[in-house]
Amino acid sequence: MTHHNTKGSSTDGAPEHKEEPKTKLQQANATLKNYIKGSGAVALLPFPYVDMVLLTGVQLKMLQSLAKIYHIKFTKDIGKSTLSSLLGGVLPSTVGMGVASSLKFVPALGTAVGIASTSVIAIATTYAVGKVFIQHFESGGTFLNFDPEKVKEYFAQEFEDGKQMAFASKHEAA
Repeated sequence: MTHHNTKGSSTDGAPEHKEEPKTKLQQANATLKNYIKGSGAVALLPFPYVDMVLLTGVQLKMLQSLAKIYHIKFTKDIGKSTLSSLLGGVLPSTVGMGVASSLKFVPALGTAVGIASTSVIAIATTYAVGKVFIQHFESGGTFLNFDPEKVKEYFAQEFEDGKQMAFASKHEAA
């Protein structure tokens, strides 16, 4: 009589390697990384202002994904309101995105410069938004007690880090 021990082993007899469950922070950072790629891709669209609308959608979806990781209630209205209040407090980056997107109207060189500028701003903004909400959720915060004034400095710091990351990734790709 042959016994097959399948508990805890693969078909070749070697023990199964179970992946350790990731912490919420690890899951959130992996999620952020994916949405950064998405925001960079959206910025490559040559259509002025369409990129801004789509970027907002990407960032809302990111907030929804982060909220799910932290078991925080998310609605589209709460997400839009929270995102607007955060980005409204950092007007220069939002204006920069609009100017960069407008450059896409200029044929050839303007389009190239617009796409390059928009991608850096899109990546940096998405990175900063993600980092701000990860920190907020990690500390037990929710959308209901989010105060954009309290995170302005942190957002600005993460936005700068995001720009550096975007520039570095552009140089690696070149």
